[in-house]
Amino acid sequence: MNNSKKSNQQLFEERERHIPRGPFNVTPLFVSEAKGAVIKDVEGNRYIDFAGGIGVVNVGHCADEVVAAIRDQADKYIHTCFHVVMYEPYLALAKRLNEATPGNFEKKTMFANSGAEGVENAVKVARSYTKRDAIICFEDAFHGRTLLALSLTSKMKPYKFGFGPFVPEIYRIPYAYCYRCFFGGVYPSCEVHCADHLKEVFHTYVSAENIAALIVEPVLGEGGFVVPPKEFFPKLKKICEDNGIVFIADEAQTGFGRTGRMFAMEHFEVEPDIVVTAKSLAAGLPLSGITGRSEMMDTPQVGGLGGTFGGNPLACRAALAVFDIIQKKNLLSRAQEIGRKVLQRLKEMQEKYSLIGDVRGLGAMVAMELVRDRKSKEPAADETKLLVKKCYEKGLILIPAGTYSNIIRILMPLVITDEELEEGLSILEKGLRDLEEVP
Repeated sequence: MNNSKKSNQQLFEERERHIPRGPFNVTPLFVSEAKGAVIKDVEGNRYIDFAGGIGVVNVGHCADEVVAAIRDQADKYIHTCFHVVMYEPYLALAKRLNEATPGNFEKKTMFANSGAEGVENAVKVARSYTKRDAIICFEDAFHGRTLLALSLTSKMKPYKFGFGPFVPEIYRIPYAYCYRCFFGGVYPSCEVHCADHLKEVFHTYVSAENIAALIVEPVLGEGGFVVPPKEFFPKLKKICEDNGIVFIADEAQTGFGRTGRMFAMEHFEVEPDIVVTAKSLAAGLPLSGITGRSEMMDTPQVGGLGGTFGGNPLACRAALAVFDIIQKKNLLSRAQEIGRKVLQRLKEMQEKYSLIGDVRGLGAMVAMELVRDRKSKEPAADETKLLVKKCYEKGLILIPAGTYSNIIRILMPLVITDEELEEGLSILEKGLRDLEEVP
């Protein structure tokens, strides 16, 4: 329990004095405790959590098994640095990831602290293996805030503005964003031209012989939960294979059951060469994994990969507990069930409220895109911001997404009860109704 007797407003005023404005806050709330899919603030108010710490607590806030694992590990040792004195939880977790990630081939795994660090290390491995420099990434992508990861990230404001120059040899191509097709096509008659476009890039921007890797999110996260057609990734993977390009799947947000599979790439029957994991991997503790083909992962020289805190034993024990919880509670099936319910409800709302331009998702990774006009598809960014505010004032925590900040993404913990889910969706619909009633 939080013993502070200060209000949210008092704490926010202290935040303004002591913390820079750069770290953004979606709500003005301060948490006192969280369990499952419910958060309580310092004033005792209760909130249904549809944000999940930005997709970090798929197994729920403070899952008993995770807390027990952390406590048990903390009694033994907290840090030795894996590079100095090794420890078994790091090894055990690497083995679990090697077995669980897509791909019927020998794999190896190393650990870092965040999704951005995972991306940076995946690129280092790909460059070391191919002896090439260039990286292909995508419009509307988000890969992190460190310099290389930020260079791969698409959205300019607030992420990239004022932080250049960026890393060279980064080439960006359109994602399969069917609602806003870059090429003006319509699926399926388009024949997924956006994937074939990569071959054109080889002639106009960078030769295939210079490309080390292609990095892509199976479903866009910060970019707005865009789900590509089923042909998109198989086409891209074939092009990569034909040209010796490493295929990296950034599963930081899509991994660990969010889409109804352990990893989202399984839906597309594609085996990435390297998979980056983070967020829900350790249920709230900072940890990322880089899992790839053994021959690729072994290319960097001894000492070429690592970091002081990467694969911290507390985080590794938490992650091992996450694997057990997902299996024990059958959370993959639960994610599919949640996804069906949420998608159906949002589509019903779409029929009632003209603000909703598109509804999409994969498993329990569902979003709605708000527009001011369905024909022009003008992004409704201000309305999205106001909807988030109306909802947290009524007891539901939401977070926006999208290049134009006009998308509501839903990331509730997969352990949410049916009653909590219904309560949250009802608050969301009430917020939409209030918005459309505003003259």
